[in-house]
Amino acid sequence: MNNNAKKYFLLFLKGMGMGGADVVPGVSGGTIAFITGIYEELLSSISKVDMDAVKLLIGFRIKEFWEHINGTFLVVLLSGILFSVLSLAKLITYLLEHHPIPIWSFFFGLIIISAVLVAKEIKKWNWVVVLAAIAGTAIAYFVTIATPAHTPNDLWFVFISGSIAICAMILPGISGAFILLLLGKYTYIFTALTELNFVVIIVFGVGCAFGLLSFSRVISWLLKNYYNTAVALLAGFMIGSLNKIWPWKIPTTYRINSEGIQVPLTEMNVTPKAFWT
Repeated sequence: MNNNAKKYFLLFLKGMGMGGADVVPGVSGGTIAFITGIYEELLSSISKVDMDAVKLLIGFRIKEFWEHINGTFLVVLLSGILFSVLSLAKLITYLLEHHPIPIWSFFFGLIIISAVLVAKEIKKWNWVVVLAAIAGTAIAYFVTIATPAHTPNDLWFVFISGSIAICAMILPGISGAFILLLLGKYTYIFTALTELNFVVIIVFGVGCAFGLLSFSRVISWLLKNYYNTAVALLAGFMIGSLNKIWPWKIPTTYRINSEGIQVPLTEMNVTPKAFWT
């Protein structure tokens, strides 16, 4: 296997890791991207989908367009994500349903190690960096304890939901699926996908594209100009998300999912001893 083939095979595996994380509520593919060393390149490549790229595409300068957006990187990574989602989603869903504590314990440990590794990337600590870490932790923790809202099904809110959810998906420690649940749109969007409601799907997809293209630029700019502060913020997101990933929980309220089955809506963390008694 030559160097290029090996490089893209590893990138495909990293995409699989991101896809596997994204199907787990409470775990972000952005976390996997960060700890595998492709986070900055991912954001940079996404942000290159701009007016210059559109001009190159309209002018049929395909090779220049492809190089401008780092097309091979994006396609290989996306292929890994899609392959993982399609092949591992049922396995992870099965494990979460039948062996929840071991799988949540695995992700809990993964996030702890990830947060430590990310924090080690901070080259200089000061009070601004410390505040960023605290703010990131507080924001992520608030997200994990927020109660899902009742929101309108109007298309404008579907667009906003897509924009916000996709932003969460590329942030380490914050789950886009959980954000959709908080916005009261998880079941609605899932139903639209299963029923092939193309109007809702398209509007949601456009919202995702808008959020991804705009937010990736913000994060890329922060990493370029305020690296230590941005990394501390991302590490804080990971730490704050641990509340959601704690393996031992008991349900406090329930909801009916798209299949008409009663499932937990909100849960409370308990000690292992309290869980088993």
